[in-house]
Amino acid sequence: MSVQDDLAAVKRRLQDLEHTVEELERRVGSERGAPSTPATGRPEGLVTIPDAPYDSGLWVDTDDEGLGARDRHAP
Repeated sequence: MSVQDDLAAVKRRLQDLEHTVEELERRVGSERGAPSTPATGRPEGLVTIPDAPYDSGLWVDTDDEGLGARDRHAP
């Protein structure tokens, strides 16, 4: 290969690199434009569970899983 051929190959590769970098910048820019988390700073769908005990009134008239109703006995 001649020096001119080498320079032409380098120029092509440099243009390919510039194109790839521009495409990457567009992708990153579009991803940055889309909010990944809401204004609260927490990821969407994340639910905070408080440390305080639950109100026992929530469990009135419920069945114990696997044990059945409290006022009934197994056969």
